[in-house]
Amino acid sequence: MRSVQPEQPKRRRVWPWIFGAVLALSIAVGALLRPSAPTGPPSPPTALLTPTPVPTSDSVPTAAPTPTSVPTVSTVKTWTMPNLVGANLQDAQDAIQSLTDNAIFFMKSHDATGGSRQQLLDRDWMVCSQNVRPGTKITSDTAIDFGAAKLDERC
Repeated sequence: MRSVQPEQPKRRRVWPWIFGAVLALSIAVGALLRPSAPTGPPSPPTALLTPTPVPTSDSVPTAAPTPTSVPTVSTVKTWTMPNLVGANLQDAQDAIQSLTDNAIFFMKSHDATGGSRQQLLDRDWMVCSQNVRPGTKITSDTAIDFGAAKLDERC
């Protein structure tokens, strides 16, 4: 005769509920952070709402108003490109990031030997060439590309 064991309660799976709660929460937070679309018609520019004075015959003509010139201030920050040929590729990238206070953060690099190898570990590569000449003014929009070879190879 077999012994009858008491029936074990079924274990409920909790992970689908947790996954659903996290998904719902992320959707709700995303909806809160998304900028809302403007409601109603756009407001007209204020220049259209201000009345223009109409000259009268009593008014004495005066000198025509001179247009005011607004001085333009260049807000584009520039730096001088250093000579990084011969430097370690990682050190060259760090130097540009430091020089520009990370305004230029990403730089390109390619295999200077003509191969199509990727520079996965930048510390193992040396800068052989740079597309921006040393002494040239660079901005945050400047695309910098280093030609590099492995440390044990010749440029």
